[in-house]
Amino acid sequence: MTDNKSGTHGAILTDTPPGDGEHPLVQLRNAGKSYGNVRALHGVDLAVRPGQVTCVLGDNGAGKSTLIKIISGLHQHSEGEFLVDGEPVHFTTPRQALDRGIATVYQDLAVVPLMPVWRNFFLGSEMTKGPWPVRRLDIERMKQTADEELRNMGIVLDNLDQPIGTLSGGQRQCVAIARAVYFGARVLILDEPTAALGVKQSGVVLKYVAAARERGLGVIFITHNPHHAYMVGDHFSVLRLGTMELSAERSEITLEELTNHMAGGTELAALKHELSQVRGVDVEELPEEEDLKASAAASPEGTS
Repeated sequence: MTDNKSGTHGAILTDTPPGDGEHPLVQLRNAGKSYGNVRALHGVDLAVRPGQVTCVLGDNGAGKSTLIKIISGLHQHSEGEFLVDGEPVHFTTPRQALDRGIATVYQDLAVVPLMPVWRNFFLGSEMTKGPWPVRRLDIERMKQTADEELRNMGIVLDNLDQPIGTLSGGQRQCVAIARAVYFGARVLILDEPTAALGVKQSGVVLKYVAAARERGLGVIFITHNPHHAYMVGDHFSVLRLGTMELSAERSEITLEELTNHMAGGTELAALKHELSQVRGVDVEELPEEEDLKASAAASPEGTS
């Protein structure tokens, strides 16, 4: 526990140099990761800049989880370079990444469902008061700070004493985002934040992803949903079988092109051909095979 107003992480991050504008906050150059003879990631280039949302898309097994683990410090890269503020790094623990301002919000959110919202907000970095050895939790200050920080992100909760498990999935995601921002995150990694949510709750989360960008954070938005990515993304990277298939700015690609790169236009064309052989399946309304293949082959500037 700590009596620092901004918590343990905030105290450490006060000495962390901010991005100077010349270097991306986080950058991967030809990075890769092998597990024995299995090459999970290879030749990946990625740059995360302040005030931008970098969307990383890919199907199951594309390498998204491995990418998250490298940037968050859980695993070390075995190929290429990993730079933070232009400085090569080799994180050995997630704490080292967090100390450099890289916070990850996983799908399970790392919350305790039966604990109040304010307690989850400060979980592991509680504020205390009083002399040692009879220090005690500064509950009022934690409640006030949590309420202020949530409101700064546009999140208004009537009762911070309610168990966080009673909140909707979208609200829990937003609390986790606000918590990461408060404790000094400069790079926010969001692991499939809308995967298990409905349409309305997904919209709530996307709203706060945009709010984090407006506060100057570099956001890495991991998703398999191109429509969600296109709503908030500034740069799009598509992984396929551990390699970077696409890297494009928003101005260089349309939603249709992004969807086809994500889904695999060639595979869709082959699927349409197979479906046409099945009795009772109408494929007349689907795009022509030539259109699907052409869309998949279209490579905007920056495609690798």
